[in-house]
Amino acid sequence: MAMNKDSQRWRVIVVGGHTRSIGKTQLVCDLIGAYPQANWVAGKITQYGHGVCAQNGENCDCAPDDHVCAISWETKNDTGTDSARFLTAGAKRSFWLRTKQGFLAEGLPLLRKALRECGDAPGGETRNLILESNTLLQFVRPALYLMVLHPGKDDFKDSAKIQLDRASAFVLRKPLSAAAGNGGSPWLQISTSLLGTKPQFLQEEGENLPKDLRSRVDIILHSGEGIEI
Repeated sequence: MAMNKDSQRWRVIVVGGHTRSIGKTQLVCDLIGAYPQANWVAGKITQYGHGVCAQNGENCDCAPDDHVCAISWETKNDTGTDSARFLTAGAKRSFWLRTKQGFLAEGLPLLRKALRECGDAPGGETRNLILESNTLLQFVRPALYLMVLHPGKDDFKDSAKIQLDRASAFVLRKPLSAAAGNGGSPWLQISTSLLGTKPQFLQEEGENLPKDLRSRVDIILHSGEGIEI
């Protein structure tokens, strides 16, 4: 992201995954709950398909340049949204950024403005930001990018394939060895050798964060590094 005079420094963790319903939101919640002292600002980024308005997530006939992006702060933890789950987990603030497919760049000014609303960090400290997104990796280089993989789910979205080599580590919902055939991988189009080049942490849904993953996050949170947004 381009820097400007209003930029703040953020220590960014991004959680992505290869498909839906594999516990990406739950991993964000697990990380928030494990580090309440981090005073997380949490967010989810959703890209809707063509013909769906980012403002309300419904089918519409608005012009291509109308309502291509929208952002909202979550104010309650009982709305049933993923951003509400972040508040329940202990996030200090939580937002939801929505864009039409292919218009994430247009949503970045909204993201910057929303983060500026958080105010200046005490003593110029680096703030902690955790985001659920795959596509943000096109614009932001986070301190840690965790990709959730579930070997029992065959679908592997194109947006996730693009980000595979950018992952800091994989969080596995099932052991790769438990997948039938294909050399332990259910994804014919994904090289098992590529998966083996990254650290892997096994956390089946409902389990606590693995000790080694917590150690990795500890290092990130205790570093002074951050990026300007």
